[in-house]
Amino acid sequence: MASDLLSIARSGVQAARIGLDITAQNIANASATGYVRRSASFSEVASSGGAYRIGDLSLSGVRLDRIVRNADAFRQAEVRRTGSDVARASAEASGLGNIESAIEQSGAYNAIVDFESSLQQLTQDPVDTALRAAVMEKARTMTGTFRIAAQEMDAAGEGLRFLASDGVTQVNRISSELARTNTRLSRASDASSDKTALLDQRDRLLEELSQYGNIATGFAVDGTVAVKLGGTTGPDLVTGGTAASLALATAADGTISFELDSAPLALAGGSLSGQQLALDKLAQLKIDVDTLAGSIVSTFNAAQAGGADLDGAPGAAIFSGTSAATIDLAQTDGRKLATAAAGSVAGSRDASNLTAIRSALAGIDPAGGMDGILFDVSSTLAGRNVTLGALQTIAGTAKVALSAQSGVDLDQEAVNLVRFQQAFQASGRVMQAASDIFDTLLGIG
Repeated sequence: MASDLLSIARSGVQAARIGLDITAQNIANASATGYVRRSASFSEVASSGGAYRIGDLSLSGVRLDRIVRNADAFRQAEVRRTGSDVARASAEASGLGNIESAIEQSGAYNAIVDFESSLQQLTQDPVDTALRAAVMEKARTMTGTFRIAAQEMDAAGEGLRFLASDGVTQVNRISSELARTNTRLSRASDASSDKTALLDQRDRLLEELSQYGNIATGFAVDGTVAVKLGGTTGPDLVTGGTAASLALATAADGTISFELDSAPLALAGGSLSGQQLALDKLAQLKIDVDTLAGSIVSTFNAAQAGGADLDGAPGAAIFSGTSAATIDLAQTDGRKLATAAAGSVAGSRDASNLTAIRSALAGIDPAGGMDGILFDVSSTLAGRNVTLGALQTIAGTAKVALSAQSGVDLDQEAVNLVRFQQAFQASGRVMQAASDIFDTLLGIG
């Protein structure tokens, strides 16, 4: 009996020591990112039979059954899904903010208004060279702001494509790490602390991956994970120890698309999706700005051709170019403005063609067109910011729910320390009692 007591007490000491180790590990990693609280699951050590006891049940103490990670798969999936939505909205809002700044800070709207105002002032005295020079200077400023807007939008696009390229690199890195983690998980012992650390690493990599694209996961009994990129219907990114390769392609208009092992990929979440959406909006806005610049050039030049300049010559083209990036002045001399009707003599004060020019510009309403472009991007950005705020609230709630279940509660861990310490001491007392019984039996002999 004393021998049995010693073995039982020994198993109790070992179990208490394991409990203390796990509790200490929880406390040490309480603030570690991605750490999931552990707890020990114990079971009885029971055997049947023995010398002269065939069929009997012999209880021999306690043993470690497994180390349990207190993580809920559903809550983890919710954190990944909501985090992916936030990353998409945040990346899109950031990109749209840069695009809005590029157009607003160019000053194109104010330059258009000033140019139209200078034409109106010229109607007071169409032969005044100072007023004519002012019109040409305002025209120069306007064309310069269009070119600045084009350059800044290109810079915003380059920034978005750089971030997307880096995101693709990160996805490939994370997927390769996941594949290696899968390989190690398939070889790890079920009850080992190494396996729980690998499971933490797996979940941390999955959460990091979800920041770049929406993913769907499938878990095997051994803890390995299969990952699809782009949702449940997307292609396989990670299968066992193999990872597919993500690639980015840039179209002529600056928009981007993705391929996974040369197969087209559609993303609905993550920063890559947000950057893709922002670049799509940028491409549309560039077309709008280019169209407006081209309309100003063609409309003004067409009206200019129907009149005579200050020297009585037929009106020559004032503007050149067909887009925001190429618009410029073809003439710099204010005398070339064809304010008079065709066939008028030099120095004519007739302003009928100037009126025609202003009417033609009013027909395309360049100031209104630029204002519409600014309103388009501003309203889109405002809507995305509202959506982002709502998504951040949802994601925050999901994280709190997961943390409440998988996070370390220091108060509870303090209780566990006392409990396992008392169990350790109690097992030691049992060992001492077994030793005393054994010594007494020897003394009787």
